Amino acid sequence: MSTPTAPTRAAFFELDLEALQAWCAAHGMPKFAAKQVADWVYQKGVVDPAQMTNLSQAHRALLAREMTFLQGSELKNLEATDGTRKLLLGWPAPGVTLPVLGVATGRETECVMIPSDDRRTACVSSQMGCPVGCRFCASGLEGVEGNLTAGRIVEQVWRLAQQPGVGRITNVVFMGMGEPLANFAAVTAAIRTMQAPWGLGIGARKITISTVGLPAAIRKLCTFELPVTLALSLHAPNDELRRQIIPWAEYSTVAELLDACQEWFRKTGREITLEYILLGGFNDQVEHAKELASVAKTIRANVNLIRYNEVDGLPFRRPADEDVLAFQEILRDAGVNTHIRASRGRDIKAACGQLRHEAMKG
Repeated sequence: MSTPTAPTRAAFFELDLEALQAWCAAHGMPKFAAKQVADWVYQKGVVDPAQMTNLSQAHRALLAREMTFLQGSELKNLEATDGTRKLLLGWPAPGVTLPVLGVATGRETECVMIPSDDRRTACVSSQMGCPVGCRFCASGLEGVEGNLTAGRIVEQVWRLAQQPGVGRITNVVFMGMGEPLANFAAVTAAIRTMQAPWGLGIGARKITISTVGLPAAIRKLCTFELPVTLALSLHAPNDELRRQIIPWAEYSTVAELLDACQEWFRKTGREITLEYILLGGFNDQVEHAKELASVAKTIRANVNLIRYNEVDGLPFRRPADEDVLAFQEILRDAGVNTHIRASRGRDIKAACGQLRHEAMKG
């Protein structure tokens, strides 16, 4: 039995304002209608053309017939005791219909909304799965199915904003599933829509790209016109230790990564954040803290310490609180600006390193 094909329809979130204006013109709608449609979706959260009341009935019918507003299907929606919310979204394969609600196909991603004081942070995925395969992380356990398009990245943020009590998303971090710089074109296109006044209106400096470390891609990002924030998932202070937990560390040394980060600071004037997951008994000892301090002081950087969040079937353990505090103290004594990131959403497996094809587990 052949897979059903979907009629050719434009996908709203894949279009920037210029492309949306061109689509409207090609379908006999006035150019200004593009801004009206964008306002309904991005500002009012409306994706049903029938509710877009400042458009003519004919144009509403045209949109309903010729444009797809939501590409994904919500498979799970969980809320943690701390207010963190996690969505599991299923994405159709190219040219096929939407996935059936509740049925996993391997083309799933998770995204998370993290509330904190006056901030609402969306943690989004850039790929379906992850090609890096860090030994401590759930996201790469099933490998990678493929890249997400720019529109599917934007749709995650939009969907999280529609959750009860969320309202406007203020910050975005590319710290979900996937390696963002391995999907460079889609990620940067999505960021343009996220920060655009006609789009989600999120300040570029409040958008963080987290990478495991691709020196050439970091250098390419230096030329990106928007002032995003860059985070490097270092997780070990030397090559020998790093290669034990990050397979892609075989392709670039810590020194090469730091050199790319130096170029980032020279060209953008923005500090980089070094992300460091503390794995109990593995990379959280005094000697590791001292070595990390030496590494961090070679560039303009701050350090985020992250307690390991347990993943079923993996051998690592969460460090003791006193060890985490001692590790931070060593860094601070060395003059390194260091923070301990709070673990949010652990009771629904929404914390750092826990996102995966959750529905595939049965």
